[in-house]
Amino acid sequence: MNGTKENTANMGTVVWVVQETYNNLVNLRNQENREAFNKELLRLMPPVQNYVAKRLKTAIRTGTLNKGMFSPNDFTDQLFIEVYDNWELVKNEYDLRPFLFKKVDDLLDDRLTEEEFDHMFFENIDTYSKQEWDSMEEEYSTDGDGDLVLLEELDDRSLTKDDYILKHVFITEEEKELAEKLDESLEQERVERHVHMVLNKMSMPMRTVFQLYADQGFTTAEIAHIREVTLDEVETLLSRARKLLKDSFVKRFLIDSN
Repeated sequence: MNGTKENTANMGTVVWVVQETYNNLVNLRNQENREAFNKELLRLMPPVQNYVAKRLKTAIRTGTLNKGMFSPNDFTDQLFIEVYDNWELVKNEYDLRPFLFKKVDDLLDDRLTEEEFDHMFFENIDTYSKQEWDSMEEEYSTDGDGDLVLLEELDDRSLTKDDYILKHVFITEEEKELAEKLDESLEQERVERHVHMVLNKMSMPMRTVFQLYADQGFTTAEIAHIREVTLDEVETLLSRARKLLKDSFVKRFLIDSN
């Protein structure tokens, strides 16, 4: 499927950067060189910054956060302090990325009000016409456009690119045939817009679990640690998110609309 090799290569790059950065951070922390430590940690910040920006954008779109109240660097600036002051909690290179996301997740949860699951949207998913789908996508795409952008010094597109490949939604062999049909008829950008729109209708816990899994490449066990919930809860939320996304793709693009 389109994008699979690119996504694998990107994740390989992230793993290599984490390994090298962790070793450098250990040495710099032992030297108590905070400035150099923060500069080195900056290498891992683009995906964290992107994750924060997505959560803030969603909060603005759902009306639970006023525009301009926070920016992503409000949270990442605090994250630098948290990581340096609590470095002893990072036992090895494999702990580093989950630790970063857990800390920033805690900071976000302390500030943001949890939005509700949009039951009306999903209950009526069978009835939307093509015009209604297109209208909702247009509304989503333009609402809050330009509200939040990555800091210039953190704008590393190789690490922040959204890549919601259909394989994250269609996972069984039978479903993969549906994914191939979608892959042939839709451009990647169209897939991403649709996924973002539908995710925006989910509850924060469900959406966050899917983003951490599909966007950041964490395992379900790592997500359970980051979100401080049980593994069963993560797997249930991920399964429900996949089903809702799959149903939305099928209803919108694979079944003739009214």
